[in-house]
Amino acid sequence: MGATFEPGWQGILGQELEKDYMQSLRNFLKQEKESAELVYPKSSDVFNAFKHTPLERVKVVLLGQDPYHGPGQAHGLSFSVQKGVAVPPSLRNMYKELANDIPGFKVPAHGDLTAWADQGVLLLNATLTVRAHQAGSHQGKGWENFTNHVISALSAEKQGLVFLLWGKFAQNKAQLIDESKHNLLKAAHPSPLSAHNGFHGCRHFSKTNDILLAQGLEPIDWQII
Repeated sequence: MGATFEPGWQGILGQELEKDYMQSLRNFLKQEKESAELVYPKSSDVFNAFKHTPLERVKVVLLGQDPYHGPGQAHGLSFSVQKGVAVPPSLRNMYKELANDIPGFKVPAHGDLTAWADQGVLLLNATLTVRAHQAGSHQGKGWENFTNHVISALSAEKQGLVFLLWGKFAQNKAQLIDESKHNLLKAAHPSPLSAHNGFHGCRHFSKTNDILLAQGLEPIDWQII
């Protein structure tokens, strides 16, 4: 699980990668693969969120929990799936909210959110790997320490970020964020189990752009082609 980051992220993450818990995590992932367990996403995609969204370009942070655990889905970006696989239910609800919130938004035929990441939306899962078909199987192995460090560092290093915290798991990360410096938008998770409890109608996509525009920043083009 070697990783090379662009200079901005390297400054924040370089020393973190050398800590004992990360070595333990590497050993765990090696054992998973040696025992013939399928692990998602593939190794080259694990850190895609950081590759597509350099530190200096981060404007929005969308926190997820676990990578998708089905074949061909996960590729290192929270809520996103690779082209050619079915759009998951939570993302379908996100598209539904976008269609109601953003004038002219057309629901895409795929679930690849790379275009958001390339515009400064850090699509960060709390856990960056998972065993095939076993949700949550890599929780508590060290990834949360790493991604908590990312959130804390973003809070300290940046100003005026928009954190999209959907569901209790993401909202628990608010304790890592300086609310006097950043913007926290909270709603129910877009999962079909909870979207009706306040995700639909939250208008977080337009609210995010209003916040960015108020800072003189380019808004996110949420439309995916």
